Amino acid sequence: MTRKYFGTDGVRGQVGTLPITPEFIMRLGYAAGMTLAHNPEARGHLKASDRPAVLIGKDTRISGYMLEAALEAGFSAAGVDVMLCGPLPTPAVAYLTRALRLQAGVVISASHNPYDDNGIKFFSAQGTKLPDNVELEIERRLDEAMSCQASAQLGRAVRIADAAGRYIEFCKSTFPNDLDLRGLKIVVDCAHGAAYHVAPAVFHELGAEVVSIGASPNGLNINDAVGATAPDSLRRAVLEHQADIGVALDGDGDRLVMADASGKLYDGDMLLYVIARQQAKQGKVAGVVGTLMSNLGFEHALGRLGIDFTRAKVGDRYVLELMQERNWQLGGENSGHIICLDKHSTGDGIIAALQVLAALRIGGESLALACADLSMYPQKLINVRLPLGFDWKSDPGIREAADHAEKSLNGSGRVLLRPSGTEPLLRVMVEGESEKDVLAHAEAIAAAARAATGN
Repeated sequence: MTRKYFGTDGVRGQVGTLPITPEFIMRLGYAAGMTLAHNPEARGHLKASDRPAVLIGKDTRISGYMLEAALEAGFSAAGVDVMLCGPLPTPAVAYLTRALRLQAGVVISASHNPYDDNGIKFFSAQGTKLPDNVELEIERRLDEAMSCQASAQLGRAVRIADAAGRYIEFCKSTFPNDLDLRGLKIVVDCAHGAAYHVAPAVFHELGAEVVSIGASPNGLNINDAVGATAPDSLRRAVLEHQADIGVALDGDGDRLVMADASGKLYDGDMLLYVIARQQAKQGKVAGVVGTLMSNLGFEHALGRLGIDFTRAKVGDRYVLELMQERNWQLGGENSGHIICLDKHSTGDGIIAALQVLAALRIGGESLALACADLSMYPQKLINVRLPLGFDWKSDPGIREAADHAEKSLNGSGRVLLRPSGTEPLLRVMVEGESEKDVLAHAEAIAAAARAATGN
């Protein structure tokens, strides 16, 4: 069965347009609730007489209020109890779902997208993305008529008052007990998103002097020129406040970009290298999972450390699947999703930052020194908007431009074309030894794609 609504990271779109409408989201809650009530894999060890329960969290988008109410109504109609935790990072919902022994966690967020987008993503009882068969059953039930349980069987709703405090303590527990962050001045950019009231507290309570930016959400400013997708704000703030280091998260708190005292930015590949390098010194790392977008320089640097490396499809769910298959503990994407399975069941920007800081503390190094042996290849990514249903793979102009780039690189680089899993975009990526050649090839392929689509 082909997915109709679920992408690589749940259901996502522009608010007010299918599928992100109140009516559809209520039906989605109902379909998910009925699946949890009747699917043995989702119910786990629940007795037949027990009602399933889910946790609903959200980021700071203004549409979150509307969608939260719609989801709650759908779950209640299906006879599922609901716990509400308000704005919390996506990985916090994954953690609390496990900690509270619930059947699922639900996050209302469009991650790094602008405020007028939103989405719904689900976590299993184990704090991981839902298994494919459960997602497919939810899709099947979406095509069925919605009804309502008898009044006595309707789900109840309760708000968790201490959710943020629980998550803050969990994050702190992943940092070594014999270390602290005293003496460090850290800029923390929360992207006006879900981590605005938890991330600064985590670093402060571990001893750091914290300067918070992007921590004043108003429902409309999430990811707006701040956060991991706009890291120049972090760079400027680090320099302005003469900080030792900077941490930038995205709107739902699962991506990470960092900056050093000079304002140099470090992406997911570079930060994953810092963690892996320190773990290799301690004999704790077997291998690292990256993606098709991971930098060749990152792969080569891991090889020099004797660390195995393999690539998954783009998307943290695919990284996690391959990590579990290989029984490896480290993986991530250059966009900043970093998964440390020995610490958490999913990617977490705060926890990843703490692992980087722990590695630097243990080694007595700066970010620049920890990455001294890491030589990244120039890489250019261009997004081209695609009309719905456009078959870019069959377009001769796009194929000709990509083939020309591959022949010119002659094995010294890579060309990768792929559709976005969350937006109607073709992502054009070129990587190689010469920055000038990389840029020229990427622009040529993007120009061919724009010509083919009429953009």
